[in-house]
Amino acid sequence: MNHVSLLEVQGVGKSFGAIRALSDVSFSIEPGEVAGLMGDNGAGKSTMVKLISGNFLPTEGEIRVDGKPCHFHKPLDARAEGIEVVYQDLALADNLTAAQNVFLGRELKKGVWPFRILDKQAMIDRSAELFGELKSETRPRDLVKKMSGGQRQAVAIARTRLSNAKLVLMDEPTAAISVRQVAEVLDLIRRMKARGVAVILISHRMPDVFAVCDRIVVLRRGTKVADKPTDQTSPEEITGLITGAIRAA
Repeated sequence: MNHVSLLEVQGVGKSFGAIRALSDVSFSIEPGEVAGLMGDNGAGKSTMVKLISGNFLPTEGEIRVDGKPCHFHKPLDARAEGIEVVYQDLALADNLTAAQNVFLGRELKKGVWPFRILDKQAMIDRSAELFGELKSETRPRDLVKKMSGGQRQAVAIARTRLSNAKLVLMDEPTAAISVRQVAEVLDLIRRMKARGVAVILISHRMPDVFAVCDRIVVLRRGTKVADKPTDQTSPEEITGLITGAIRAA
């Protein structure tokens, strides 16, 4: 029986008019695997995230989930396949509470149609459980606009936990938060891995990537230049691959 990966990116390319953002990129992700996606600005990381998460269609190549070819026309299509994203800007509604953000678009309701109403207490209680899992000081009733960067990150990560995602793409989750909060986010990634959730960690922070990732994929100028187990490379080699001092590995 042939092995089937959770996610397979096969020969994917993406062009925007005359601009070539990605060329012939292939890699796969297994259940419970944490893969670091690294590269300099303009390397194609953000484009790859948007392809996997349903914001863009590939110009060529194919994306498979559980062996099935997928053509994501919108993020909801990717979410239906168990793919969630925590974007760098977190995409939170500042004027809503933490609990309202966690359940935004997935609100819990009670009662019998047509008299169904929002089950606010159930959403507050579940949000509190999720923040407890994250060991976060975030409180469900707090307004997001009054939160620190670390608390906002916890809200965005709790939202992915709500859906029991199979794959979570995390875009620079440890940027602009405190050392203690960085440790909490890395612990969360380890807990997701232990539950069989795969994570693609997009990060410039070499210590974070080497702390939690099983392997590292490096993009440079839209092409893949490395895909190596973390224990078979080094920060110096990855830095060389990112900058071009080392052509490929």
